[in-house]
Amino acid sequence: MTATSNEKGKDLEKLFKIIHNVKYAMLTTVTEDGTLHSRPMVNKQADSFHGELWFFTQRSAHKVIEMKKGSEEVNVSYADPENQSYVSISGRADLVDDNTKKRDLWTESLKAWFPKGLDDPDVTLLRITIIEAEFWDSSTTVMQKLYGLAKATILGDHTALAGENKKLLLN
Repeated sequence: MTATSNEKGKDLEKLFKIIHNVKYAMLTTVTEDGTLHSRPMVNKQADSFHGELWFFTQRSAHKVIEMKKGSEEVNVSYADPENQSYVSISGRADLVDDNTKKRDLWTESLKAWFPKGLDDPDVTLLRITIIEAEFWDSSTTVMQKLYGLAKATILGDHTALAGENKKLLLN
């Protein structure tokens, strides 16, 4: 494994770590007339990361119609303000009818949005194949934050406040 692929693997692990525990994501689609349309989605990721994001949806949902008539290109964003971590992902969306995958990702809390559960023929999975991702992570210990603030105040060096920013190309 080269240093570059090893570094990319670590960056992907970091990306997954940031998004895995965020409860909601914002999915942005492109409408037929080119307008951007965003909506919150329950974040239901698998326990391992393979360059794809998974969401439950209904075949009859407006977002599905937008993806069919507008563009399959989407953006998914995540925010974890408590930990100062943020992610923006660009990818391609498609519907997947995989009953095993549905069962793996399903939790009873999803019944709030899908009352008939997995027996509902309208329930399907929305897979986002990641093309590009960018994350900003400023989650640090209190001491690191104090050091960064002191360095910025005394020396005018704001780099310690910025945290980590990485852009990843997957496909």
